[in-house]
Amino acid sequence: MRIAQLTDTHIKAPATLAYGRVDTARYLEAAVAHINSMASDLDAVFITGDLVDGGKAIEYAVLYSILSGLTVPFYLACGNHDDRAGIRQAFPDPRYDDDPKAPLQYVIEWKNLRGIVLDSSVPGESHGQFCESRLAWLADTLKARPDIPAMIFMHHPPFVTGIHHMDVQNLRQPERFFEVLTKAGTVRHIACGHVHRACETVLNGIGVSIAPSPAHAVSLDFDPTGQPGYTLEPPLLRVFNVSDKGQVVSHLSPIGQFDGPHPFFNSDGSFL
Repeated sequence: MRIAQLTDTHIKAPATLAYGRVDTARYLEAAVAHINSMASDLDAVFITGDLVDGGKAIEYAVLYSILSGLTVPFYLACGNHDDRAGIRQAFPDPRYDDDPKAPLQYVIEWKNLRGIVLDSSVPGESHGQFCESRLAWLADTLKARPDIPAMIFMHHPPFVTGIHHMDVQNLRQPERFFEVLTKAGTVRHIACGHVHRACETVLNGIGVSIAPSPAHAVSLDFDPTGQPGYTLEPPLLRVFNVSDKGQVVSHLSPIGQFDGPHPFFNSDGSFL
């Protein structure tokens, strides 16, 4: 099966630009069109947080109007810019806990894979952290199906990227999180957002990736004293190819119109 991942869409109110410059709605509309062009090859889209920029109802209304154009089922995670009640109001789903303030955590089940959405957000804070109740929920959820591989979708990455001003906002106490994952032994990949850049690593034998934003990228600056900033790099999304046995292969798909595809070979099989 194949899964697309979007993240950090940062939708604003109508006719409002992020940072006075970035038309995040236009970028998301382009991403939706790109995903729809791949729809026959996709089973789902996960959008891993910072769905909107200020957690406002009007922003979620704009987000809904754009995402309703998707022809592939989509699932949402909560980021530090989001509001749990706002997501529930705009995107009601029976999988969500009825408490509007409760973490947005749930499971999507397929024949050979489970997609587990976690809520790493801490209301009022930029960093991520899992409380003991969320870790207990995750442990119970993984224990319930030890026979099926799982992918986790969440906002805050559990590793240091080298971009200091983002790393101080990443997931805190990741060791507790990995204790749960290691004990279960079924998680094949963790897909994150937050950093607005493509980044990958392996932790405790589990692949972990960050998806880029379809809009603005966090500038690639490894100077710990550098000023936080963004760059309008080519927009991208991730596509995961997952085998029946749970092997996860990650691709990056640029969003936009490009010259091609062109053949490598002539009709007689010779190289062009």
